Amino acid sequence: MSQSKVRELLLGQPLDPLKTETRHSIALVAFLAWVGLGADGLSSSAYGPEEAFKALGVHTHFGLYLALATAITVFVISLGYNQIIELFPTGGGGYRVATSLIGPYAGLVAGAALIVDYVLTIAISIASGVDALFSLLPVGAQGYKLGLELGLTGLLMLMNLRGAKESIKVLLPIFLGFVVTHFIVIVYGISVHAQGLPSLVPDTLRETRALAQDTSWVFAAALFLKAYSLGGGTYTGIEAVSNNVQSLVEPRVRTGRLTMLYMAASLAFTAGGIILLYLLWHARPVEGKTLNAVVFSQIIDASGITAGPGAILLTAMLAFEAGLLLVAANTGMLGGPSVLANMAADSWVPHRFRYLSTRLVTQNGIMLMGIAALAILLWSRGQVDLLVVLYSINVFLTFSLSLAGLCIYWIRHRREQPRWLSRLALSGIGLMLALGILCVTVVAKFNEGGWITVLITSMVVLTCLLVRSHYSDTRRKLGGIDAVFAHQPYGSQTEFEALNPDLPTAVFVVGSSRGGGLHALLWVQRMFPDHFKNFVFVNARTVDSQAYGGVESMETLRTDATVSLNYFVNFCHSHGLASRSYLTFGTEPVEALTTLCDQVRDDFPNAIFFTSKLIYEKENFLTRLLHNQGATALQRRLHFNGMQMVILPMKI
Repeated sequence: MSQSKVRELLLGQPLDPLKTETRHSIALVAFLAWVGLGADGLSSSAYGPEEAFKALGVHTHFGLYLALATAITVFVISLGYNQIIELFPTGGGGYRVATSLIGPYAGLVAGAALIVDYVLTIAISIASGVDALFSLLPVGAQGYKLGLELGLTGLLMLMNLRGAKESIKVLLPIFLGFVVTHFIVIVYGISVHAQGLPSLVPDTLRETRALAQDTSWVFAAALFLKAYSLGGGTYTGIEAVSNNVQSLVEPRVRTGRLTMLYMAASLAFTAGGIILLYLLWHARPVEGKTLNAVVFSQIIDASGITAGPGAILLTAMLAFEAGLLLVAANTGMLGGPSVLANMAADSWVPHRFRYLSTRLVTQNGIMLMGIAALAILLWSRGQVDLLVVLYSINVFLTFSLSLAGLCIYWIRHRREQPRWLSRLALSGIGLMLALGILCVTVVAKFNEGGWITVLITSMVVLTCLLVRSHYSDTRRKLGGIDAVFAHQPYGSQTEFEALNPDLPTAVFVVGSSRGGGLHALLWVQRMFPDHFKNFVFVNARTVDSQAYGGVESMETLRTDATVSLNYFVNFCHSHGLASRSYLTFGTEPVEALTTLCDQVRDDFPNAIFFTSKLIYEKENFLTRLLHNQGATALQRRLHFNGMQMVILPMKI
């Protein structure tokens, strides 16, 4: 079986990005977006509330405050991100907000934090999901958790390489099972204690005053703020929708807002409800079990369900919880590559991260996210308490930068925005909450693993600065070459030779740089004077994540490519030379160019192909990583197909 057949079997049939119905077939409606992108937030109810509640220690009466604060915070941050969706309907989320509203370096920090965050999303979701499953098994089975976590990560990578919508549809039943079972148990668990609910508030206030009198109000406030901050994992995933607006069906802003509403309502209800269950049922940690497993088991036992059906129900609930965490890990496979693609467009990371595969997903980004998650799981041994600390810091760093950017925006545009003050107030409240949680988490958990997040994020930032510096230097040198050839005069000929397919033909594979194309054209004329009678220019434009952002982007790509090719054709005509151009589009430029060159050979049997390649004086691993070897790969393809190709070096 050929490599292409194996690939097609694993990943599915290639998709044509130029067909208008293709985008519609892969775009997400609000409900599917809630499943695919909102699962990250909803699944955090499996570990966020638990971390917050355990931080209270014996002072569990603060659980009522936690439940209310959690629900309110979810809606405040969600409303803030609704503003981001409105202002940035092409996606990018926190990275794009910080870049546009604060500056490129703030955007870099936000983007680096998001990349690390999405890797941790995959790792912590899978680790927490496996913990939920192993709550049903004896303590001795704990040694098998890591192997299962690694296997599930590999499975997610494969599913996402087949396409985002396909992976979501596979996971949809799991998501719905979680929502239904947890809704029923939360409502039942609270209703059982309905007679005690009226006294819950006065009892909580009385116990709070007693604690403050025994210690101080400062201690009481610090205890609550610490627990509230350590439950910051509850709010993770809220930013996923704004990062992936480009994946939604039109109208994107409306779809995004509806998705955010689904996410906020479901997360506020589930997370707040679970904290109330902990409080009402006096849940306490048990070795080898999650706190959710403990309280769910208590509720099922008290419901009167016999042991057999009760065990089945508990198994189903924890299985759905584990499954939802797998869906949440999938969010990292969707959101991480999207952030990488946006950063690649700004040259912070290698440009290859914005390229789409034949299934129209950013394959390189998916592979990087998956491999990095595997490394984190191996290093941490899947310890959820450690991963939660690493996770929460970067989440709230991004929240803070995004909300700060919104505050700056509303202040700058206060004259043309009639509702600027209310929106500024909402963004400001969200900023204070995010900054507070960030500061407390960093200080409280710095020595318990928080420093690792700071170190990893700093290393990502430094790497991005190095990559950007290289690309900027290359653009500057290419600009110098283009400037030299910009003064190359057009000829004075008003008439030009007609194309004769039987005569020798020089075919130039050109890109967006006029300097590279003219360098090849003039070199051929100098080395083979009067030999070639036809001059053909071919170009394959890459349909990447930016170009596939919408109809307007595709039209801009087509227009730019046509203008570039027309320049070369007109230049030849002005010197009396016969010339024409060919243009194609595809997600894989070498594949698209090979097909196009086959067509050119059919039209011009006596053709020899030429292209330029950048040659660095000091070539190293970085230059090979940051620049694809398209010219060499194309030459190999053409030689194999019986066509001659010459690569002309262009020194940088």
